[in-house]
Amino acid sequence: MSPPSRGKPAVLDPPPSADLPMDRTEPARRNTIPALFQGMRPKQWVKNLFVFAGLVFTGNIANLPLLGITLAAFAAFCAVASGLYLINDVRDRNEDRFHPTKKNRPIASGRLTPGFALGASAVLILGALALAWAINPPFFAIVILYLILTMAYTAGLKNVVILDLLLLASGFVIRAAAGALAIQVAISPWLLICTTLVALFLGLGKRRHELVLLSEGAGKHRRALEDYTLPFIDQMLSVVTAATLVAYMLYAFNSQTAKEHDWMLLTTPFVVYGLFRYLYLIHVKREGGSPENALLDDRATLINFALWTLTVLAIFKWGH
Repeated sequence: MSPPSRGKPAVLDPPPSADLPMDRTEPARRNTIPALFQGMRPKQWVKNLFVFAGLVFTGNIANLPLLGITLAAFAAFCAVASGLYLINDVRDRNEDRFHPTKKNRPIASGRLTPGFALGASAVLILGALALAWAINPPFFAIVILYLILTMAYTAGLKNVVILDLLLLASGFVIRAAAGALAIQVAISPWLLICTTLVALFLGLGKRRHELVLLSEGAGKHRRALEDYTLPFIDQMLSVVTAATLVAYMLYAFNSQTAKEHDWMLLTTPFVVYGLFRYLYLIHVKREGGSPENALLDDRATLINFALWTLTVLAIFKWGH
């Protein structure tokens, strides 16, 4: 008999290691925090700059204690808004998958689990409420009001035509009023009127962009869009644009602030340009879906806003 063959010893697969699952999950864990931060929508914190309106238009921008309180109020609104964004994205994750850009959001794309997002949302909202209470009870109350209205909007009122726009605008008005309550100054009717009109202007631009971008599939993303048409939105935009210009000019000419500070009318060209520039972005550039992107990404809008801010500060400092 021939001797048994002495072939090469069999190469065995390495035994399963407890480290292997860790290797597979570690990248996912490392990506959770960036995905969570993206889901918090830090770009949209720009909207919370309305909190500074009360500080600026009462001439207290150089008052360091009040500036510190306003910064805390801004942080509280950023936290509560981010918590609500996460709740909204969990609720709308199926509809967002029909949207060409929102489908890339962390929850809709699956990069962030709904459970983790809701847990982070609870931490953000509770932290914001604790900070709001520390500022003062009236500010805490208006943050609660913002929380209730936004959750009602998310729960279904965003699908009610026209009411969705009014609720969207109310969020900006609440921010402006909250800034005044935080530093305990009087809330000017002009502040509320101008904020409401600007918010409606931005909301209509957002709805128009959604209609153009989604076309026949708009209703799958948001049911209220089935009740909007481009001519209807354009007509409302015309009314709101004119009303915004008139309201701001009256404020710059006849408000108590204008009587105390000369040359407020010098700020009106910046407002006119800002409104017309945004209409240009909506109608010509087919943008306008995210007002915060217009402010941060459109150089002309950013420069115009900076010049308006500097002009207002100069008038408050040197005007009589």
